Amino acid sequence: MAVTDAQNPVLGETTCGSLLHQLQKIWDEVGESDEERDKMLLQLEQECLDVYKRKVDQAAKSRAHLLQALADAKSELSRLLSALGEKNFVVVPDKTTGTIKEQLAAIAPVLDQLWKQKDERLKEFSDVQSQIQKICAEIAGNLKLSEQGGTPTVDEADLSLKKLDEFHAQLQELQKEKSDRLHKVLDFVSTVHDLCAVLGMDFFSTITEVHPSLNDSVGVQSKSISNDTLSRLAKTVLALKEDKKQRLLKLQELASQLIDLWNLMDTPAEERSLFDHVTCNISSSVDEVTVPGALALDLIEQAEVEVERLDQLKASRMKEIALKRQAELEEIYAKVHIEIDSDAAREKIMVLIDSGNVEPSELLTDMDNQIENAKEEALSRKDILDKVEKWMSACEEESWLEDYNRDENRYNSSRGAHLNLKRAEKARILVNKIPGLVESLVAKTRAWEEDRGMSFTYDGVPLLAMLDEYAMLRQDREEEKRRMRDQKKFHEQLNTEQEAMFGSRPSPSPGRASLGTKKVVGPRANGGANGTPSRRLSMSAHQNGVKSIAKDGKRDTPRPVAPVNYVAISKEDAASHVSGTDTIPASP
Repeated sequence: MAVTDAQNPVLGETTCGSLLHQLQKIWDEVGESDEERDKMLLQLEQECLDVYKRKVDQAAKSRAHLLQALADAKSELSRLLSALGEKNFVVVPDKTTGTIKEQLAAIAPVLDQLWKQKDERLKEFSDVQSQIQKICAEIAGNLKLSEQGGTPTVDEADLSLKKLDEFHAQLQELQKEKSDRLHKVLDFVSTVHDLCAVLGMDFFSTITEVHPSLNDSVGVQSKSISNDTLSRLAKTVLALKEDKKQRLLKLQELASQLIDLWNLMDTPAEERSLFDHVTCNISSSVDEVTVPGALALDLIEQAEVEVERLDQLKASRMKEIALKRQAELEEIYAKVHIEIDSDAAREKIMVLIDSGNVEPSELLTDMDNQIENAKEEALSRKDILDKVEKWMSACEEESWLEDYNRDENRYNSSRGAHLNLKRAEKARILVNKIPGLVESLVAKTRAWEEDRGMSFTYDGVPLLAMLDEYAMLRQDREEEKRRMRDQKKFHEQLNTEQEAMFGSRPSPSPGRASLGTKKVVGPRANGGANGTPSRRLSMSAHQNGVKSIAKDGKRDTPRPVAPVNYVAISKEDAASHVSGTDTIPASP
C-alpha cells in the first residue's frame, strides 16, 4: 500500500506524512514484509476513519444540541412574549438566516431582557396580590392571616400589563372599601366614646367587648373592619342610644317630680341648686345631652333618693301643703269674684287628712284638678269681668261727675280746678258709653250662661240681676230728674208771677239757699245717688225690707224697688241736684 508523503513547509512540525516516513524507515531497518506493512497501514487507515467518524458524530450531536437550544430559545421567547403580552417586542431571526450560533447569539439578549422583565413583572404581581390578599383577609375578619402575609401564587402564564391593571383596579376597589369601612368603624368608635362619656360607662371595656383591636392602643390601620365588627358596633351604638334615651326619660321624670315637690314645699333656691345638673336637662332632647356624666347611674340614683326623701317629707307636711293648695284655689276664685265656702272646704281637708282614708297624693291630685278647673273657669269669665270692671269704673266716674256738677265753685281758679275740668270732660264721654257697655255685658253674660247652663254670679250675686237693677235705677233716676225739672219750672213761673205782682224778687229762703252748698267731690263708698254699683256689690240691702233678687237671676216682681245701698235720693239732694245740673255749661 502506497503512502503519500506530504511535507510540511514549516520545519520541525510533526505531520501525518512525517510520521509515516519515520515508520517506513523503521520498517526498513527492521525488515518488515510488505504484507505486514500493508496490514499495519490498513489498521492505521481504519483507526483514522474511526477517529473521523467519532468527530463527525460529535459534531452532529453538537449541531443537534445547538438546534435544540435554538428551538428551546425560540419556544422560550414565544412563551415569554405571550406571558408578558409583548407580541411585537422583537422579530425572531429566520432559521435559514445565518448560522445556528449566530441565530442563538441573536436570540440570547432578547431572552435575557425578557427574563429580567418577567422577574420584575412577577414581583409586581406578587406585591399587588399580597395587598389584595391582606385586605380581603381584613374584610373577612382574619387579622392573623393578613399579618402573616403568606406569598400568593402568581400565574406565570399571564403576566401581561392588562392582567396587572385588573389586579390594580381590584386593589383600588378594595382599598376604597377598606377606607370606607375604616371610617365607619372610627365613626362608630367615636359615637361609642361619646355615649359612654354621657352615660358614665367605661369606654375601654365596652369597645374591647366588640373587638380587641378597637381600643386606642392599636393603630388605625390595624383595627378590625370586618362585617362582624361593623355589625357588632352598630348594635352596641343602638343599645347605648336606647340606654341613653331611657335614662334621659327617667331623669326627666325625676326632675319633674323634684320641681313639683320643691314648688309644693317652697324649697329654697340654695337647696334646689344642688340638683341643677338633674333639672337642666328636663326639656332637652336625646341629641342635646352631651355633657360627660350627665346620665350616669349614680346621678340617677342620687335623684331617686332625693325624690324619696322629699316624698317622705311631703307626707309629714301634708296639712300645710293641702291648705296652701286651698289658699291658691280661694285666691283664684276671689280674683274672679266667685264666692265659695272656704271654712267648710278647709274643715273637709283636715278631716280627710286626719282620717287617713285618702292617699296624700290622691288628695293633692284632686286639689290640683280643682285648681286647673278654677283656672279654666276664671279664663272663661275674664272677658265678662273686664267689662264689669269698665262698667264699675264708668259708674264711679258718673258718680263723681254728679258731685262735681253740684259744686257751684267748680269754675273758680282754685288749685287743681283745671284738672277737674279735664276729668269732667273725660267722665262725660265715658258716661255716654255706659248704655252700650251694659248692653254688650248683658249679651255676653247671657251667652256665657247658655253655654255653661248656670248663672254668672259676681260675689254671689247674679250679674244679670245686677245689670237689670242698674237699668231700673237709671230709669228711675231719669224720671226723677224730669220730675225735678218740671218742679223747677213751676217754681220759676211762680217767682215770675210774684215779681210781677209785688214788684220785687223774694229773697231765697234758708232752705233754698242750702241747696247750693258745696259737696265732697269723689267716689262714694257704696254707690251714688245715680244708682252707681259699689266695687264689692252685695245684696245686704234686701234685708231692709226691699224685695230681694233670687240667686238664679230672676226677680220677684217685674219692677223691683231700688235697694237702699245703690240709691238714696232725699228731697234736699234732689233739689240740690236740680240746681247743680241746671247751671252746667255746654263745655267746661
